[in-house]
Amino acid sequence: MSESQKWFCLTGVILAGWLSYLLAPVLTPFLIAALLAYMGDPIVDRLESWGLSRSLSVITVFILLLLLTLLLLLVLVPMLQQQLALLVAKVPGYFHWAQIRALPWIAERFGLEGLSLDLAALETYIQENWRSAGGNIKSLLSMVSSSGLTLLVWMANLVLIPVVSFYLLRDWDILVARIHELIPRRMEADVVRLARSSDEVLGAFLRGQLMVMLALGAIYTFGLWLVGLELALLIGMLAGVMSFVPYLGFIVGIIVAGVAALMQFQEFFPLVLVVIVFGLGQLLEGLVLTPLLLGERIGLHPVAVIFSVMAGGQLFGFFGILLALPVAAVVMVLLRYAHERYVGSTLYAEEDGG
Repeated sequence: MSESQKWFCLTGVILAGWLSYLLAPVLTPFLIAALLAYMGDPIVDRLESWGLSRSLSVITVFILLLLLTLLLLLVLVPMLQQQLALLVAKVPGYFHWAQIRALPWIAERFGLEGLSLDLAALETYIQENWRSAGGNIKSLLSMVSSSGLTLLVWMANLVLIPVVSFYLLRDWDILVARIHELIPRRMEADVVRLARSSDEVLGAFLRGQLMVMLALGAIYTFGLWLVGLELALLIGMLAGVMSFVPYLGFIVGIIVAGVAALMQFQEFFPLVLVVIVFGLGQLLEGLVLTPLLLGERIGLHPVAVIFSVMAGGQLFGFFGILLALPVAAVVMVLLRYAHERYVGSTLYAEEDGG
């Protein structure tokens, strides 16, 4: 590649990043649609291999996604709302238990005679902020309802996402083939290899990790329900969602569930059961879920995942959060390729003549 071509490519990348930053609010529904199309393409390809046409396969996948979405809205969302209402109702009791039993026990056990916290003031502060947050949400909903333009934009995005997803999914293979035709012949082998590697990593994250998160959420919820924990669904789903970073969902879940069990039962044995539930979940994740659904294709360090999400949110907002993990996965593939080229270069292999 000549020097002018390198500068041309660099300028193109900078312009693309600048335009993405400017158009982030507009691009969000298109990015969501592209991610949905990407995740649904393997299923459509499988249905095609069974003899269905491309359009009929896409319609079948859309019906399944619609039914799944309706199921979540009709069943899971009301249950989570009930759990949140239960949590709010129990907050005063939690503070009372901490004031009467937890703090005296900690002070006696660790010799902290002067330990004292104004939990009443803390409880009042949380309740006031909770009411304020509820008022802000109501104000926001009222503003959205009264603003015809904002409501119209929201409705347009809701309609736009499935429409764009349908067309992208229907023409996905054609789009990939057209992009392949644009690759310079001299670079085709390297670009195709990098694209396949990126596809493996992206597939593992966007399909496999989502399935692992849902499976862990279900496992934790069922296990905590067997223990008798009233907030089983809320804590189980929280731990499942946070499991996109290895061990984070396990750590947060076992701490929150342990505190909730201690406050609810006020006995030691339920804590043992909570530890068993999360231990079994972690065992199933390591021995069954991750090898079956992810394999060894991810290669993203947990720190890289956290940094990517935070950096994407800081730079591009919600659009950046959606784009963070796919971009991080592709960057990791490119870094491995750069490392491979560097190790094979004369710069690395050359020995000091002195």
